[in-house]
Amino acid sequence: MDTKDAITFWDGVHATRPVATDPRPNDRLVETVMGPAPGRALDLGCGVGGDALWLARQGWHVTAVDLSAVAVARLTALAHSHDLQELVTAERHDLHTSFPRGRFDLVCAHYLHSPHDLDRSAVLRAAAHALNPDGLLLVVDHGSSAPWSWNPAPDTHYPTPREVAAGIDLDPATWTVERADTPRRIATGPGGRTAEVTDHILLIRRTT
Repeated sequence: MDTKDAITFWDGVHATRPVATDPRPNDRLVETVMGPAPGRALDLGCGVGGDALWLARQGWHVTAVDLSAVAVARLTALAHSHDLQELVTAERHDLHTSFPRGRFDLVCAHYLHSPHDLDRSAVLRAAAHALNPDGLLLVVDHGSSAPWSWNPAPDTHYPTPREVAAGIDLDPATWTVERADTPRRIATGPGGRTAEVTDHILLIRRTT
């Protein structure tokens, strides 16, 4: 699937979903970010914007990016409706060819999976290099498929956090893996349907 097809796919995904009025943040973000003082954050694959809005409410200045122009436009409008437009900037990026400018104290990539080709290791490596010293890169991946997933193939391989870290291939003298585990949780899908799923969590800190 080429970039044009991917844009069409993700625009279609977001266009067919009801417009969110107050989307929830991901649980793994909340449990990770309750400690650090607010700074500048980058949300890769922002989707409906729950993470970006939650970070802004905690005082973070957030750059939120997505391939879908529909997602970006909706988040921009949502930030205005919640009076968070000074803290949330939504940008459209094809991470194959462009990466948000600036330095960040937090980069989060929640479920940055796609049916089109994406060099995730290159994207996450760029994210690690965009961190300020003592900044955090939080990568949360699917470790299993929910029944409502767009890609529920039972034979799918879900790389472990350590495999993801190895693919990013960062110098341990500059970046340290602080967390690499696979907890389970109860997820809620469309129509309130629930299922137990596995998350793969990788947390990397830039030390210098």
